[in-house]
Amino acid sequence: MNIAKMMKQAKEMQTKMQDLQEKLGDIEVSGEAGAGMVQVTVTGKGELKALKIDPKAVDTDDLEMLEDLIVAAFNDGKARADEKMQEESERLMAEMGLPAGMLGGGGLPF
Repeated sequence: MNIAKMMKQAKEMQTKMQDLQEKLGDIEVSGEAGAGMVQVTVTGKGELKALKIDPKAVDTDDLEMLEDLIVAAFNDGKARADEKMQEESERLMAEMGLPAGMLGGGGLPF
């Protein structure tokens, strides 16, 4: 493979990865904890967009449990967002004919 072709591919990949980075805020995934008693919506950038709490989860005598459920639901949502981004970056790499592991585990280089 010649250098000019490699440079062109690298530039194209950089452009597509930047496009994907910009789309991160539009991708939303759900996370939950406590058998769905606490549900969150998280963006691909890891931002919390929505939080729903079942009234049954609210016990004023045990707010620590509710706090733990919120943290667990967010962590679940964040993990799902990370997984979605992994899939998207691998798809992008495949479209370009590059091996998925090229970016260090298939993740995004940023």
